[in-house]
Amino acid sequence: MSIFLNKDNKVIVQGITGGEGTKHTALMLKAGTNVVGGVNARKAGTTVSHVDAEGNAVELPVFASVAEAIEKTGADTSIAFVPPAFSKDAIIEAIDAEIPLLVVITEGIPVQDSAYAWAYNLEKGAKTRIIGPNCPGIITPGEALVGITPNNITGKGPI
Repeated sequence: MSIFLNKDNKVIVQGITGGEGTKHTALMLKAGTNVVGGVNARKAGTTVSHVDAEGNAVELPVFASVAEAIEKTGADTSIAFVPPAFSKDAIIEAIDAEIPLLVVITEGIPVQDSAYAWAYNLEKGAKTRIIGPNCPGIITPGEALVGITPNNITGKGPI
Protein backbone atom coordinates (compact mmCIF):
# COMPACT_ATOMS: atom_id res chain seq x y z
CA MET A 1 0.00 0.00 0.00
CA SER A 2 1.33 3.43 -0.87
CA ILE A 3 0.42 6.73 0.67
CA PHE A 4 2.06 9.29 -1.62
CA LEU A 5 3.93 7.30 -4.25
CA ASN A 6 3.20 4.33 -6.48
CA LYS A 7 4.08 2.95 -9.91
CA ASP A 8 1.57 5.28 -11.58
CA ASN A 9 3.16 8.54 -10.41
CA LYS A 10 4.72 10.51 -13.27
CA VAL A 11 8.02 11.85 -11.97
CA ILE A 12 10.17 14.72 -13.23
CA VAL A 13 13.68 15.45 -12.01
CA GLN A 14 14.70 19.06 -11.39
CA GLY A 15 18.42 19.06 -12.10
CA ILE A 16 18.30 15.91 -14.25
CA THR A 17 21.48 16.83 -16.14
CA GLY A 18 23.65 17.39 -13.06
CA GLY A 19 25.83 14.74 -11.46
CA GLU A 20 23.46 13.72 -8.67
CA GLY A 21 20.38 14.09 -10.86
CA THR A 22 21.89 11.83 -13.52
CA LYS A 23 23.05 9.18 -11.05
CA HIS A 24 19.81 9.00 -9.09
CA THR A 25 17.56 9.17 -12.15
CA ALA A 26 19.26 5.97 -13.31
CA LEU A 27 18.71 4.32 -9.91
CA MET A 28 15.08 5.46 -9.75
CA LEU A 29 14.42 4.03 -13.22
CA LYS A 30 16.01 0.72 -12.20
CA ALA A 31 13.66 0.69 -9.18
CA GLY A 32 10.69 0.90 -11.55
CA THR A 33 9.91 4.59 -11.09
CA ASN A 34 7.97 6.19 -13.94
CA VAL A 35 10.39 9.05 -14.67
CA VAL A 36 8.91 11.05 -17.56
CA GLY A 37 11.47 13.85 -17.96
CA GLY A 38 13.51 16.50 -16.28
CA VAL A 39 14.05 20.22 -15.90
CA ASN A 40 17.09 22.32 -16.69
CA ALA A 41 16.38 25.68 -18.30
CA ARG A 42 19.84 25.83 -19.92
CA LYS A 43 19.45 22.41 -21.56
CA ALA A 44 15.77 22.56 -22.51
CA GLY A 45 14.94 20.77 -25.74
CA THR A 46 17.59 18.10 -25.27
CA THR A 47 17.20 14.55 -24.00
CA VAL A 48 19.09 12.37 -21.56
CA SER A 49 19.63 8.66 -22.11
CA HIS A 50 19.00 6.05 -19.42
CA VAL A 51 17.99 2.41 -19.04
CA ASP A 52 14.73 1.39 -17.33
CA ALA A 53 14.02 -1.51 -14.96
CA GLU A 54 13.57 -3.95 -17.86
CA GLY A 55 16.85 -2.94 -19.48
CA ASN A 56 15.24 -0.87 -22.23
CA ALA A 57 16.89 2.33 -23.41
CA VAL A 58 14.83 5.43 -22.64
CA GLU A 59 15.28 9.01 -23.83
CA LEU A 60 13.97 11.48 -21.28
CA PRO A 61 13.10 14.99 -22.47
CA VAL A 62 14.56 18.02 -20.70
CA PHE A 63 12.18 20.95 -20.23
CA ALA A 64 12.75 24.63 -19.48
CA SER A 65 10.43 24.69 -16.47
CA VAL A 66 8.38 22.54 -14.14
CA ALA A 67 5.20 24.04 -15.62
CA GLU A 68 6.25 22.99 -19.13
CA ALA A 69 7.16 19.50 -17.92
CA ILE A 70 3.73 19.12 -16.29
CA GLU A 71 1.98 20.39 -19.41
CA LYS A 72 3.87 18.04 -21.75
CA THR A 73 4.03 14.90 -19.58
CA GLY A 74 1.25 15.10 -17.01
CA ALA A 75 3.84 14.87 -14.23
CA ASP A 76 2.46 14.79 -10.69
CA THR A 77 5.71 14.40 -8.76
CA SER A 78 9.03 16.24 -8.82
CA ILE A 79 12.32 15.53 -7.14
CA ALA A 80 14.84 18.33 -6.82
CA PHE A 81 18.55 17.58 -7.20
CA VAL A 82 19.81 21.15 -7.25
CA PRO A 83 22.60 22.84 -5.28
CA PRO A 84 21.62 24.66 -2.07
CA ALA A 85 22.08 28.09 -3.64
CA PHE A 86 19.42 27.30 -6.28
CA SER A 87 17.06 25.19 -4.17
CA LYS A 88 14.79 28.02 -3.04
CA ASP A 89 14.10 29.01 -6.65
CA ALA A 90 13.54 25.37 -7.66
CA ILE A 91 11.07 24.84 -4.81
CA ILE A 92 9.20 28.08 -5.62
CA GLU A 93 9.05 27.07 -9.29
CA ALA A 94 7.50 23.72 -8.37
CA ILE A 95 5.00 25.39 -6.02
CA ASP A 96 4.02 27.93 -8.70
CA ALA A 97 3.46 25.05 -11.15
CA GLU A 98 1.26 23.36 -8.51
CA ILE A 99 3.03 20.01 -8.69
CA PRO A 100 1.16 17.85 -6.16
CA LEU A 101 4.27 16.19 -4.67
CA LEU A 102 7.77 17.65 -4.37
CA VAL A 103 10.72 15.80 -2.84
CA VAL A 104 13.75 17.95 -2.00
CA ILE A 105 16.89 15.90 -1.42
CA THR A 106 19.33 18.80 -1.13
CA GLU A 107 21.11 19.31 2.17
CA GLY A 108 22.66 22.58 3.27
CA ILE A 109 19.77 24.78 2.16
CA PRO A 110 19.79 27.89 4.36
CA VAL A 111 17.09 27.70 7.03
CA GLN A 112 15.64 31.04 5.95
CA ASP A 113 15.25 29.73 2.36
CA SER A 114 13.43 26.62 3.58
CA ALA A 115 11.21 28.68 5.88
CA TYR A 116 10.39 31.07 3.03
CA ALA A 117 9.50 28.21 0.69
CA TRP A 118 7.23 26.56 3.27
CA ALA A 119 5.49 29.88 4.00
CA TYR A 120 5.16 30.58 0.27
CA ASN A 121 3.52 27.19 -0.24
CA LEU A 122 0.99 27.94 2.51
CA GLU A 123 0.33 31.39 1.05
CA LYS A 124 -0.38 29.78 -2.34
CA GLY A 125 -2.89 27.34 -0.86
CA ALA A 126 -0.57 24.42 0.00
CA LYS A 127 -1.30 22.64 -3.28
CA THR A 128 2.18 21.10 -3.18
CA ARG A 129 3.12 18.51 -0.55
CA ILE A 130 6.80 19.06 0.22
CA ILE A 131 8.96 16.19 1.49
CA GLY A 132 12.30 17.53 2.75
CA PRO A 133 14.60 19.27 2.34
CA ASN A 134 17.62 17.22 3.38
CA CYS A 135 15.81 13.90 3.20
CA PRO A 136 16.43 10.54 1.52
CA GLY A 137 13.14 10.75 -0.37
CA ILE A 138 10.28 8.28 -0.38
CA ILE A 139 9.91 4.72 -1.61
CA THR A 140 7.09 2.26 -2.10
CA PRO A 141 8.95 -1.07 -2.25
CA GLY A 142 8.51 -2.92 -5.51
CA GLU A 143 6.78 0.05 -7.15
CA ALA A 144 8.63 3.35 -7.12
CA LEU A 145 11.48 5.30 -5.58
CA VAL A 146 11.76 9.07 -5.54
CA GLY A 147 14.99 9.74 -3.70
CA ILE A 148 18.34 8.28 -2.84
CA THR A 149 17.36 5.26 -0.75
CA PRO A 150 19.00 2.13 -2.18
CA ASN A 151 16.24 0.03 -3.72
CA ASN A 152 17.93 -3.23 -2.65
CA ILE A 153 17.46 -2.53 1.08
CA THR A 154 13.66 -2.51 0.85
CA GLY A 155 11.12 -5.12 -0.08
CA LYS A 156 7.40 -5.62 -0.40
CA GLY A 157 5.59 -7.22 2.48
CA PRO A 158 3.90 -6.62 5.81
CA ILE A 159 5.57 -4.49 8.42
